[in-house]
Amino acid sequence: MEMPRVAAAVALALSLIFVNLAGQCSGQLQFGFYNGKCRDGNGFQRNVEDIVKQKAKAKFSTDTTIVAALLRMQFHDCFVNGCDASILLDVPNGEKTAPPNLSVRGYDFIEDIKTEIENTCPGVVSCADIIVMATRDAVVESDKKKLGTGWYPVQTGRRDGRVSSAQNVNLPSPSIPIPQAIAAFSSKKLSTIDMVYLLGGGHSVGVAHCGLFENRLYDFKNTGNPDPTMNTTLLKTLQTLCPRNSGSPNSVNLDQDPLKSSSVDKSFYEQIRLGNGILEVDQQLALDSNTRFSVARIAGSNDFSFQFGQAMIKLGAVDVKIGKDGEIRKKCAAVNSPDRSSDGKFFNLFG
Repeated sequence: MEMPRVAAAVALALSLIFVNLAGQCSGQLQFGFYNGKCRDGNGFQRNVEDIVKQKAKAKFSTDTTIVAALLRMQFHDCFVNGCDASILLDVPNGEKTAPPNLSVRGYDFIEDIKTEIENTCPGVVSCADIIVMATRDAVVESDKKKLGTGWYPVQTGRRDGRVSSAQNVNLPSPSIPIPQAIAAFSSKKLSTIDMVYLLGGGHSVGVAHCGLFENRLYDFKNTGNPDPTMNTTLLKTLQTLCPRNSGSPNSVNLDQDPLKSSSVDKSFYEQIRLGNGILEVDQQLALDSNTRFSVARIAGSNDFSFQFGQAMIKLGAVDVKIGKDGEIRKKCAAVNSPDRSSDGKFFNLFG
C-alpha cells in the first residue's frame, strides 16, 4: 500500500523541479517555448502542449502501439540531420524510403495533430516540436498505474528542415557491436549512459520481426549454432515462432515480461540480464564491459523514468534547426512554398 504513495510523492517532487525549468533555455531550445504564443481566431490563448496531450491520450486509447511507433520515429528523425521532422517529408528518395524507415509509422497521427494546431494558431508550431511533444505524451500514457512517473518536460523551439534524403540515413543496426554503438551516439553528443537509457527505454515497448533476430537462432556469426548468450527457454520459443529459412512475418515483444511489454519502464533491463534480449545489441548491453554495470544499476533503480526523460531531452536537442535554418511547415509531409509566408509571422512573434 505504501509503494503507490512513495511513487506519487517522487513524481510530484520531479514535477516541481521541472516546473521551475519552464522558460529556461538549453542551447537554443526552451522549456515552455510556446507559452502565450498560440491564440485562436477569437484571440483566446491556447496551450500547445495541452492540445498535443489530448490528441495523444485519445490515440493511445485506441492504439497502445503508438508509444513504440513515436519513440522510433523520434529516434530515426533525430539521428539523421537532427530533430527537424525531415523524416516526415514526402519527397523523391526521401528518408521515408530508406530501408530502416520502411516500417516507421505514425505519420498520419503527427499530421492530424499538426492540422488541429494549424486550425488554431497557424504558422506557429513546428512539426519537429510536435514529434517530441507527442512522443513524451505517449510515454506518459503507457504508465499503466498512472502514477505520473513517466512524465518528463520537453524543450521546444525547433524549426522544420527542408532536406530529406535516403542517402543520409545511417542508423545503428540491430546487431551493431556496443563499442560502435557508443561511437555512433557520441557523434550526436550523447554519452554511453544516454545510449543505455535510449536503447533500453525505446526497446521497452514494441516488437521485432523474425528477420531481425533469426540469425541468432540458428547460425550465429556463421558458427552453425544459436547465440550462446540467449536464454535457452527463450531460444526454443523463438525457434518455434520463427522456423529456419521460413521468412516468417511473426513478431515478438522486445520486453519479455508480458505484464510490462507495453509500458516504458525498467523491466527491459531486468529481462536482458536474464538472457532474454531479442536483438543482439539489446543482449550485448547486459554483457559488454562498457554498459553491463549501467544495465545492472538501472534494473535495480527507482529513478528510471527521470533518467530516461533526461536522455530524451538530450536526444531532442540533437542538431536542431532554428531561425532561417528551417521553417514552420503548413503540412508536415511537404516543404512549404518558396515564399514561406508563415516564416514572417514566426519571426514577428518570436524574433
